[in-house]
Amino acid sequence: MKRWLSFDLDGTLMQNPFGKAIFPELERLVAERLGRPYDVTQALTAEQERLFANRQWVAAYDWDQLACQLLRRLGLPGAPDIAALVQTYAAQPYCYLLEETVPHVLTQLRARGYSLAAVTNGFRKYQYPVLEALGLAEHFEQIVTPEAVNCAKPEPGMLLPLQQEGEVVAHVGDRLDHDVQLANRVHTLSVWICRSLPPEVRRIDPRKRISHPLVAACCEQKWAAECQRSGTTPLSAEQMPKVVIGSLAELLACF
Repeated sequence: MKRWLSFDLDGTLMQNPFGKAIFPELERLVAERLGRPYDVTQALTAEQERLFANRQWVAAYDWDQLACQLLRRLGLPGAPDIAALVQTYAAQPYCYLLEETVPHVLTQLRARGYSLAAVTNGFRKYQYPVLEALGLAEHFEQIVTPEAVNCAKPEPGMLLPLQQEGEVVAHVGDRLDHDVQLANRVHTLSVWICRSLPPEVRRIDPRKRISHPLVAACCEQKWAAECQRSGTTPLSAEQMPKVVIGSLAELLACF
């Protein structure tokens, strides 16, 4: 039976090219065809939030379909190929590792006997080119994406492919609503990466940090930021991490 460590990608291991390249490219394309500026990013994220509210998790992450629908609503011809744009921009400075030590940490965890998986809400066609460009693809035995399992984080089904092959020891991610909540729902170890931890917290063992009041405050701030578009709901025990790390390298002291 495998002992899995699963990882979120965007915001945890890497930066994808959507913010710096894909959305600006769509803005340029739409403005050119409309003859005026248009806030494509706001329109797409608003539609994504609507799909979230209707629990249409998979459709909410299908950026090709979302872009096509937007162009149709605006009466514009053509269908932008988001997956092709990702291929084009899967390079510096549009995507990059969030820490230089990411490959080393993943290598060390594999050497300690763990099987590694990427569990991401991004479709494989958007994520894999970036993983390859950054030299991360080779570290993962499985890459679990919404279109493959017909759900998205924090739905427990995201971890089912791993559970069928062994035990999910922990899930590591930067979001409380997606990553921490997912891990807690399936009763595995939730590891939250927060690179803005105060210095006095970093001196504490990552497995004991959650009891520190400054960490509780960080969780509250993060939760409020994640809920800002959908309306803030109280932070519950289900969204509270068990382990808090300030860098990926701190995982090596935990596993």
